[in-house]
Amino acid sequence: MQLSQSGASQARAVRKAKLRLRRLPAALALSSVLAGACGSSHNGSVQSVDTGQACQVASDCYSGIDAGSLLGAPICLTQVPNGYCTHGCTADTDCCAAPGECPQALAEVCGPFESTGEMDCFLSCAADVVGKAGFSDDTAFCQKYGNAAFICRSTGGGSTNRKVCVPNG
Repeated sequence: MQLSQSGASQARAVRKAKLRLRRLPAALALSSVLAGACGSSHNGSVQSVDTGQACQVASDCYSGIDAGSLLGAPICLTQVPNGYCTHGCTADTDCCAAPGECPQALAEVCGPFESTGEMDCFLSCAADVVGKAGFSDDTAFCQKYGNAAFICRSTGGGSTNRKVCVPNG
């Protein structure tokens, strides 16, 4: 039995599709590796914690940590460019309290953000923290341990201001 011209074309198309499907797992694995190497929310920085990670909603934050172990509800601060993952706190000790929350052991502080009255955890860029990490430039510290677009600035919350790493803008 001989296939018609259109039947032969369809058979070739099916074989090509099957070949592409067999290659798909390898392609997906490679794209996953490349995305992890090139497309993280920290833009080449070394920090792997969620505080400061880009977000749109709170559920984007702290995905690798049991949210119930955080000493404050996860929050996505949308007032900063691309969002900023953090969680509520009442004292510095509430930040980095959950297992796995701060694997790099970098200091986080509890501070107000732009006079909202809310207290949240932020990566600290206080002079002693920056110096202890071997940096003289607080913005370079923030860009290494937070995100390439971060700067060191005040939380902007009045008398309880803290120097923290946040997006520039």
